[in-house]
Amino acid sequence: MYKENGLEKLHEECGVFGIVTTSDEAAGITYNALLALQHRGQEGAGIAIQRDGSILYHKDVGLVSEVFRRDVLDKLPKAHMAIGHVRYSTTGVNSQKNTQPMITEYLKGRIATAHNGNIVNAAEIRDKLVSVGCNFAATNDTEVISSLIAWEALRGESVEEAVADAAKQLRGAFSLIVLSSRNKLIAFRDGTGFRPLCLGKNDRGWAVASESCGLDSAGFTFVRDIQPGEMVVINGDGTVESRMVIPGCKKGLCIFEYVYIARTDSVLDGLSVYHARMEMGRQLAREYPVEADMVCGVPDSGLEAAMGYAQESGIPYGFCFVKNRYIGRSFIYPTQEQRDAAVRLKLNPLAVNIKGKRLVLVDDSIVRGTTSAKIIQSLKQAGAAEVHLRIASPPVRHSCHFGTDIDNEENLIANQMSLDAICQKIGADSLGYISIDGLKKACSECSLSFCTGCFDGSYPIQVGSEHTKQQFETL
Repeated sequence: MYKENGLEKLHEECGVFGIVTTSDEAAGITYNALLALQHRGQEGAGIAIQRDGSILYHKDVGLVSEVFRRDVLDKLPKAHMAIGHVRYSTTGVNSQKNTQPMITEYLKGRIATAHNGNIVNAAEIRDKLVSVGCNFAATNDTEVISSLIAWEALRGESVEEAVADAAKQLRGAFSLIVLSSRNKLIAFRDGTGFRPLCLGKNDRGWAVASESCGLDSAGFTFVRDIQPGEMVVINGDGTVESRMVIPGCKKGLCIFEYVYIARTDSVLDGLSVYHARMEMGRQLAREYPVEADMVCGVPDSGLEAAMGYAQESGIPYGFCFVKNRYIGRSFIYPTQEQRDAAVRLKLNPLAVNIKGKRLVLVDDSIVRGTTSAKIIQSLKQAGAAEVHLRIASPPVRHSCHFGTDIDNEENLIANQMSLDAICQKIGADSLGYISIDGLKKACSECSLSFCTGCFDGSYPIQVGSEHTKQQFETL
């Protein structure tokens, strides 16, 4: 959980992209895809290309457009194969050395690895690799994955077998793309399917991406989702091989992908994110109806759920806020008074549209409750007669161990207060969270089952101790 321009919200994930194409503009195409995946991580970005048996790369902290200024992008060599990454740090501090792709050299070659997810046994694997002489420069779990693949490649016949052998040793969430100096691009999705990964094609080659919107922006047509436990190998000549490496695992796509993380125009595992969010709103209206004059959503991830609520309830949909999209990421508030006013700087109530009205306000989640309180206060100060808050996810009560940065459990408001007490604290006239069953029903067209551990504490796989995770993060 973090604060963007003073607004408390859940952090996104990371985003990955890879391409094999007959075009020599692989780096530029990857750049376009990363721009489309920017919502999944804004702390760092990187691109690695394969050319003549070598892997070259550029990466740094910042947004894609900041890391890859025109002069930097022009200096990347022409290439037919590339991978890219946008990062939010769930393991390891935000620094240039922790940005991805991670580059690992070994006696037989060089690999670049991009990863979305979180490995719960990373510290254990790292200790094992250190004991056999591996050196580490970064403090993230992706370097551990990349080093494990290189170690397995030293002992095996091929880099794809090394990826398969490494994947069998990992516990947690990992949608991986590995670029090899041996002219191969390898994509792998963990056996549980925590994080999305999909395959696309055009008349010049193949691509893989965290979300279908990344394929769209890079000029590729979505072919299919990569299945949990599946490895897809795209060779330099454009041929594609696929096999199931980790079959039979309990499936558990992170349901927050539909609630908040994924972009609205993406399709994940057979379900449109847009349709899922609309159905969340409809389900909320069934579970928590109320008499009101207008339904509105908190931009941006509450908008579709608000539309669904309006359609189901028959209450008109309208706009309550004007969003300022031009405040920089590092915008600084020098005084407490200015920090307290941060909500208005980002979301200014549309007073002319809400004055005297009873509002149904729809948002994606409540974490600590501080931002919800400020938003409701701003609406009432602008003249709203009533504000009935509806949340398109169940109460968040547990930490996530698989890549979504949810605060410690003692800081989550749903662990500290009853629903009535939360409602009173944030100043709403009523409060309703969608039920876990209702959320699953809204996403029932997804081809996978879900991980709902942050709501009910039930995870698809056993997680390591928090002590182990913290020990790794401070290495």
